[in-house]
This record gives sequence, structure tokens and C-alpha cells, in this order.
Amino acid sequence: MGAMVGLGMLQGPDGERPPVDLPAAKDAIDLLGILQEKTKGNLTKEEEEVLREGLYHLRMGYMAMINAPPAGRGKEGNQR
Repeated sequence: MGAMVGLGMLQGPDGERPPVDLPAAKDAIDLLGILQEKTKGNLTKEEEEVLREGLYHLRMGYMAMINAPPAGRGKEGNQR
């Protein structure tokens, strides 16, 4: 959940999305990666799958945010 909040993927109770916090999202994703390594062999197949799939989607979301153009740069920024 922390990574999802950091990536701006969740809405708050007021219906607004929190601001994107990429360093916090990266920390949460890295922590889940460590948890995956430390629990290797101690999880059920279902638990391993949930963790693996969740990490994959969070990492892809993080990479999409890193590679996205900065906010406020639309078509106007490309015109000469």
C-alpha cells in the first residue's frame, strides 16, 4: 500500500489522490523485494505468486512514472 500511495495510485478518503512521492515508493518497493528474498522457501505457492506479481506491477508503475514527461509539459512545450 505504501508503494501504491507513493506512486499516486490510491485515492484518499476525500477522493483526492495524494501527490506522487517517488523516493517513498522506491523505498517501499525495495523493502518488498527484500521481504521476497528473505522469505524465499517459506511461503506457500499462492503467497509467492501474490508477492511476485505485486512487485512486478509496482516496479512497472514506478518505471512508468520515472520515464513519464514532467507534469505541465504538454503539446505547448513541443511547439516552436
